[in-house]
Amino acid sequence: MRLRIFTEPQQGADYATLLRVATATENLGFDAFFRSDHFRAMGDAPGLPGPTDAWVTLAGLALQTSRIRLGTLVTAATFRLPGPLAISVAQVDQMSGGRIEFGFGTGWFEAEHTAYGIPFPSLKERFDRFEEQLAIVTGLWETPVGKAFSFDGTYYQLADSPALPKPAQQPKPPVILGGAGTRRTPRLAARYADEFNVAFRSLPETVAAFGRVRDACTEAGRDPSSIGFSMAKTVCCGKDDAEVARRAEATGRRPEEMRAAGDPVGTPAEVADTIGRYAEAGAGTTYLQVLDLSDADHLELLAAEVMPQV
Repeated sequence: MRLRIFTEPQQGADYATLLRVATATENLGFDAFFRSDHFRAMGDAPGLPGPTDAWVTLAGLALQTSRIRLGTLVTAATFRLPGPLAISVAQVDQMSGGRIEFGFGTGWFEAEHTAYGIPFPSLKERFDRFEEQLAIVTGLWETPVGKAFSFDGTYYQLADSPALPKPAQQPKPPVILGGAGTRRTPRLAARYADEFNVAFRSLPETVAAFGRVRDACTEAGRDPSSIGFSMAKTVCCGKDDAEVARRAEATGRRPEEMRAAGDPVGTPAEVADTIGRYAEAGAGTTYLQVLDLSDADHLELLAAEVMPQV
């Protein structure tokens, strides 16, 4: 099981904070540092000092880390045009020496779109645009050097693109898709994904979503074992009940509420046991969502006492 640290900077984190957490992630032996791609805080959080751009952040971290994988859960297709997005991700992959993973989704948080003047079409149109963007971004990366790439879609048209630059990873960085959709999501995952992620869902829901993707792979003539499976959950680990309660309070939730949702919460043994149940369901990677980025001791506890057990 690979353990990755997953952050939500829109809730309140500047670049210096993210660099500190990413550095700790690397030094403590975690596999990767991931961040969300959002422009507005959720819930009651003030979000100070304000949002940071996901790909600007990852470009900086690409130069200031050396080992960990870096990526997004997930970049929203509504935020950027597919051609420039392919260029940005390829460049950051080069800057990192081939350590980028590309999490990609439709976009869903309407308030951040209206707050910053980003169009927010209907769900159907967002999915249609997302599917075209997947074809374009991966097509640009996979086009051989010296060949041109063209695309004639409903929403996007590219003519004779030189399809440059190329990412360091060939033919492309790993693509991570996710979601609990029952029809289009599994089909797109079977076609484009190197990894399929289920975030913040119960164990039965996760098992069902993994099964739909495996079935879609089989229907598409793809070996289901060629796609990786992962889950993302809010983590709250403590040496005793008091420490667990304190860390849960920092997330705005109660330990019993988190346990009921299937989150890895409790002592290191309890957290490892929860992760193990998702591993038995087929997850090979766990994204541990850490919300209190000032709590360095939390990361150290996870690395010292959970990581060896999973």
